[in-house]
Amino acid sequence: MSEAATPERAEPIRPDAIYAELRADIIAAVVAPGATVTESAVGLRFSVARPTARIAIDRLVANGLLRREPHQAARVPRLNATDIDDLFANRAIVEGAAIAALTQNGTIPADALNAHRSLRSGSADFAHDDIQFHRALVTGQSSSRLTRMHELLMGEIELCIGQVQSAHLITAAEVADQHQGILDAITAGDAATAERLTRDHILGARDRLLTHLDTTN
Repeated sequence: MSEAATPERAEPIRPDAIYAELRADIIAAVVAPGATVTESAVGLRFSVARPTARIAIDRLVANGLLRREPHQAARVPRLNATDIDDLFANRAIVEGAAIAALTQNGTIPADALNAHRSLRSGSADFAHDDIQFHRALVTGQSSSRLTRMHELLMGEIELCIGQVQSAHLITAAEVADQHQGILDAITAGDAATAERLTRDHILGARDRLLTHLDTTN
């Protein structure tokens, strides 16, 4: 990560805002896999003290978007094919179960609908909308344990979704169409179809990413 300073900001920036901006840059691969993210660099970029930078970095580490070995700077993870296969396979299990549970009452969370509308509008940053859609569906079901399991996976999953977007492996329209099928099944109360379409959607993205990595490595 560049140590170059950026122009001073009019007001002090809070750790939450630093976290959000760094998170977006990591997902979009502006901060590339393998890049280091140091307190000094973050401090210079955002014109904040190192303890403030550390709070944002620690949160990114806790959420899986950065990794930090003892006595080393935090780095953006480099995920290999085995990592990606494992992440998506487990995500499909957790999300499939969560969406099947959500389908029992047929109610779609408002945040999921908002993310879906944004995708339909042709959002350039469809990775953000895709992530928000899935998070909203999982948090909309009643089991807090399923939600916690999902959150354990989502940091690294976000890295993968960012790679899918940056490599143009799928379009926002395709993602929106797949989401629509899931929403239709939820509304109809068809848990088996909702779960199957969720798994197909997730594993299809996995397969495209693995094929891309295989052809570029």
